[in-house]
Amino acid sequence: MKMVSTQRRHNAQVRMADVSAKSPILRTAVARCELVMKPRTLATIKAGKLPKGDVWPVAQVAGILATKRTAELIPLCHPISINHVTLRQELNGRCVTIEAEVTTTAPTGPEMEALTAAAVAALTVYDMCKVIERGIVIRQLYLVSKSGGKSGTWRRHQ
Repeated sequence: MKMVSTQRRHNAQVRMADVSAKSPILRTAVARCELVMKPRTLATIKAGKLPKGDVWPVAQVAGILATKRTAELIPLCHPISINHVTLRQELNGRCVTIEAEVTTTAPTGPEMEALTAAAVAALTVYDMCKVIERGIVIRQLYLVSKSGGKSGTWRRHQ
């Protein structure tokens, strides 16, 4: 794969969006991510036989912590107060699907927080399972829905 630089040679301005005129109302975002692995790896997760312990509680805590630190990781993301975070997992066939739901009453939505929570939870699953399988694929990180704010409700069409 050839990497191409996208660096510009002019003085591009970078700025954080001004949300000072937005009202604090209930806003929610849901993000999803998948991990694809061998059936043997998934069976080991289900059986709770990994050397590092039970995967899901650790992945949940990692996702919640990541939610709270999103503004430290994404340069132009506003630090927002988080009212609630829920992480869910589903084991199906060769996939683990992780879904993160984040709620806030901040003047901007928690889309980046939900995406970060799902991604870090997936990375935690990988970290805990890599001793069994290094070829696990993390794929399809995406926003499922968001509600609240001036733009209203948005849902991904399946």
